[in-house]
Amino acid sequence: MAPFAAFARNRRSAAIVAIVLGAVAFLAVNTLANIWFRAARLDLTQNGLYTISDGTRNVLRGLQEPVTLRFFYSAEQAANFPNVRAYAERIRDLLDEYRSIAGANLVLEEIDPVPFSEAEDAAVAAGLQGVPTQGGDPIYLGLAASNTADGQETIPFFVMEREAFLEYDLTSMIARLAQAKKPVLGLVTNLPLDTGPGGLLASMQGQSEPFVAYSQLVQIFDVRPLEQDFDSIPSTIDALIVAHPKALSERALYALDQFVMRGGRIIAFVDPVSEISQLQSQQTGEPVQGATFKSDLWLLKSWGVSFNPDEVVLDRARAQQVQYGGNAARPVVAYPVWIGLAADPDPQKSDFDAGDLVTSSLTKVNLASAGRLTPAEGATTAFTTLMRSSDDAMLASAEMLTLQADPDALMRMFLPTGERYTIAARLSGPLKSAFPDGAPKREAEPGGPPPAPLAAHIAETANANIIVVADSDIFDDRFWVQAQRQGDQTMAVPIADNLAFIASAAENMLGSNDLIGLRARATSDRPFTVVEDLKREADARFLREEEDLNARILETQEKLQALARTDANGDPAAIGPEQAAEIERFREELAATRARLREVQRELRSGIDRLGSILAALNIAAVPALLVIAAIVMGALRRRRMAAAQAAG
Repeated sequence: MAPFAAFARNRRSAAIVAIVLGAVAFLAVNTLANIWFRAARLDLTQNGLYTISDGTRNVLRGLQEPVTLRFFYSAEQAANFPNVRAYAERIRDLLDEYRSIAGANLVLEEIDPVPFSEAEDAAVAAGLQGVPTQGGDPIYLGLAASNTADGQETIPFFVMEREAFLEYDLTSMIARLAQAKKPVLGLVTNLPLDTGPGGLLASMQGQSEPFVAYSQLVQIFDVRPLEQDFDSIPSTIDALIVAHPKALSERALYALDQFVMRGGRIIAFVDPVSEISQLQSQQTGEPVQGATFKSDLWLLKSWGVSFNPDEVVLDRARAQQVQYGGNAARPVVAYPVWIGLAADPDPQKSDFDAGDLVTSSLTKVNLASAGRLTPAEGATTAFTTLMRSSDDAMLASAEMLTLQADPDALMRMFLPTGERYTIAARLSGPLKSAFPDGAPKREAEPGGPPPAPLAAHIAETANANIIVVADSDIFDDRFWVQAQRQGDQTMAVPIADNLAFIASAAENMLGSNDLIGLRARATSDRPFTVVEDLKREADARFLREEEDLNARILETQEKLQALARTDANGDPAAIGPEQAAEIERFREELAATRARLREVQRELRSGIDRLGSILAALNIAAVPALLVIAAIVMGALRRRRMAAAQAAG
């Protein structure tokens, strides 16, 4: 027994030593990994949401002069806010990766702005916004960036709602500081993009606020507005946005034509119904002088696309939910005129072209009263659909929408055609001038100097590149931006990729694709599709039950009115047995129907809870079980190999 006891003691001692050594090794490996592999990542998300994009790498590796980033983070004040700490760690890790990619040309400093310190003064001077806490000391979580030429960029506070935009916000800031000059983007429009819906009157009163998309374009590009009555387009303009213009003169159309012939690129937004212009008129209380409620562009057909300004696309499957006071039972209803185009993993089901750089990474774009585009007969350019409706769509006249704005009425008369309508398209390839005889004749103003000579006429080009969008309300803040207060500041939080499309299209036309992939992360919404399907199914059942209930109530009330009697003086007579029975039947029917509605809701909740329980069981038990099974299998294989070795020996 003594040798066995000694052997048992030795095994126990060895086991204890092994456990201690294992714990020490575990701590050592974690410590070394945290030091050596801090920036190492394995991104297993479906869309690579946490993988640095090639566009960011190109921007960082292309830095010619140092850019300094000062990351301000109040570590002590954020100790009691786990979500802030986690987000700060995410930002710090990303900045570390940026520094490792850019090398010496990216200088990173982390500053803790302790209250009443010089660091806090520096944060305030840089324009950072501190968020007050219950203890009174503010939390700073922002970034100040600068280059060697006194360029300054600031993120006042990293709002967690913009986490999906984090890489874009950082990379675009660095790209702007790295540019010697901004690309020049021309703008021809009859929309109040620079003043907001209030227009010139609000601007004169100091109450104007530009549309968010316009403000962002101004930050990224050197935007140069052109008066709509122009004879030529300056050679300094690299690309041109034509957004809901008024009826352009023949001279202006010729200038656009020749701009394309010279290799210039155009993004054109036309619209059968401009809701921005309608809103502008509503706010001023009278029609705005010179406002354009529908727009077209005569050059479209020569470019290879047909557009009917009297047709609007209605889409039942993509209808946005709107508040509507005409239905007390359902204050929020589907409005097929306002549509939210959506991406889908299946390219055949997606509303966006996954093969085009401008739309490949979009997840959602909100539009209002959009039109339809089709290839023009005899076109020489290639027509590529960038955005399209679902197949649960139809066409309606723009005039009808002005007379019939009731969402329920539109849904009742809805007759889908099964066709998917193109709303945005790219036109590329060879193109002939729409003016085969050259420039239109120009006459001098009475008493004025003769018109300046134009450049030589160009009859054709081999590489036209034009994007046409049959909606201009894509610029309207109401459809894609939510305003959120953050301290004393109002933050514009996007709920759709409208800006992503506009800016990506402009960058693409200007020849810069590095930032396009970053905007793909802008709304990387990953809904729990199974739960959403359960909710939609239950909602549909609930609505059917609700409609049945309302119909039965109305029918019963009509029967009760038919059975009602009055005496000779017009006063209600005593309720007879027929009325009493009918009332009792109505009450029973009402109670039974309400019980069925509650049952539908319980089934919805139970289905979701059951799914959650299954997922929790998989997370808690399945993975450990798989590890145990793997250990057992490996142990069995090891014993089999040992037995085979002993038998062979």
